[in-house]
Amino acid sequence: MASTAYARGSKPPAGPGERRQPRLAKELSRIEPKKLGIGLVAGCCLALLTYISFARLFAIYSPVFGEDLQSSSSSSQSTSMVMKNAPPASTAVPSMEEAVPVQKKIEVEGGEDLAGGATEPKEPGFPEETKIEEKEEEIPAETKSTQKEETAVTKPEDGGDKTEEAKAKITCDENAVDEGFPYARPSVCELTGDVRVSPKEKTMFFVNPSGAGPLDDNGEKKIRPYARKDTFLLPGVVEVTIKSVASPVSAPACARRHDVPAVVFSTAGYTDNFFHDNTDVMIPLFLSTAHFAGEVQLLITNYKPWWVAKFAPLLKKLSNYEVINFEKEEEVHCFPGGQLGLYRDRDLIIGPHPTRNPRNLTMVDYNRFLRRAFGLPRDAPAVLGEKMAVRPKMLMIERKGTRKLLNLRAVQALCEELGFEVTVAEAGADVRAFAETVNAADVLLAVHGAGLTNQIFLPTGAVLVQIVPWGKMDWMATNFYGQPARDMQLRYVEYYVSEEETTLKDKYSRDHYVFKNPMQIHAGGWPALAEIVMKQDVMVNVTRFKPFLLKALDQLQD
Repeated sequence: MASTAYARGSKPPAGPGERRQPRLAKELSRIEPKKLGIGLVAGCCLALLTYISFARLFAIYSPVFGEDLQSSSSSSQSTSMVMKNAPPASTAVPSMEEAVPVQKKIEVEGGEDLAGGATEPKEPGFPEETKIEEKEEEIPAETKSTQKEETAVTKPEDGGDKTEEAKAKITCDENAVDEGFPYARPSVCELTGDVRVSPKEKTMFFVNPSGAGPLDDNGEKKIRPYARKDTFLLPGVVEVTIKSVASPVSAPACARRHDVPAVVFSTAGYTDNFFHDNTDVMIPLFLSTAHFAGEVQLLITNYKPWWVAKFAPLLKKLSNYEVINFEKEEEVHCFPGGQLGLYRDRDLIIGPHPTRNPRNLTMVDYNRFLRRAFGLPRDAPAVLGEKMAVRPKMLMIERKGTRKLLNLRAVQALCEELGFEVTVAEAGADVRAFAETVNAADVLLAVHGAGLTNQIFLPTGAVLVQIVPWGKMDWMATNFYGQPARDMQLRYVEYYVSEEETTLKDKYSRDHYVFKNPMQIHAGGWPALAEIVMKQDVMVNVTRFKPFLLKALDQLQD
């Protein structure tokens, strides 16, 4: 119908066939020439005005014309239509909201500015109000209804789906097994697109029109977001579900919108042990969020207020926003992306990896992050020459439970005799205060245990001395503290106690497998290790121990 309107001639409508022409001519011949001339002129004028009115209405308001302009496959045809129906240079198309998007699209598709500039002068003698009124009167109700529906529903829905589908992406790291490392890693999923977190439903709704991704038959993925895959503790970790939905209408409405992505993780498990606070939460959190430079929202499941307070300086350094208590939050929060779970490497180790660590962060980066967060002043230890101008500072961590150093005072006296300025302290709940104490030391000495985790606060180049208890503990000593120390660019010294230096000799005979075949302890798993190895105390032979202390001094002179 539109093409007929654009191609229609200027003559008034006539009959369908030529045979009617003679009859018309015959009838006209009966009329007086003067009256005939006047009538013909009036009729032609009336027909011309009718044509102009309808042609203008079709040229401006025709829904077919609008569809032609929106079709990318017929952009050249649409442009030619506009050019044919464009007003002369002295006249502009009336300013109307419906016309602006079309004109902009033509400018992009046709490569020409057909809109006539940013401001559109009103057509002389044709006020905007009159034209709007005319549109209301001339366009049938059905046509107006169709136009509104197309504008309000069809266009945004079609374009919106394509946009959502183009940016919606979900990737999950399922590579939990690490050869040579006994602790499997849990799954971690990253979401890009419209993510709506409903803590009340323990669900992250993901607007994913394609439905693609590592999801089950129900379009879901369930994760317990604690960064240690331990069958004993994971049942106590809140399970969060990623649920794929086809459109925003299928997801809960947003109560709060955020311009930054979300990261959801748990503080359950073994937290409140300083080793696990770092290996299972803080280091994985650093690995997962450091690249956001604070522009990320943290949501914590199994929320522990005292834990959040304990590590508040670190959490505030990683996120510019107050953490959200997943258990207490009632509102639905919407994000432009999100991550469920935390990436982790080995204990106190960050190594290169294409998915877990694509930015090649290291433990040295983590050390620097800690020093900035806590305001620790020392980046390097005291460097000693052939003659000590200053006394190097040693911190000895005292244990009050198991694996105590029974002759700690004798060891302290030996260290002072060798030239160290010794401080003896027990790690407490105030992380910042103890971090400052550790950072002031050049050498940290402790029996194997969580206290050695405090090496993360030492200045780069300082020395770590680990006293390793009896029980074939070389693998644990090296992987938990020795290799991490090297990765943090610390100097490392380890001392293995003998049969005579452990209190196990008072409990087991020398022909027991504890002494004859210590690996049999490990065959019993963690319960056996916890019951035997981890409950011993040690009393080092100071004569045997002295060369290891001298080695620590030598390393400070390098």
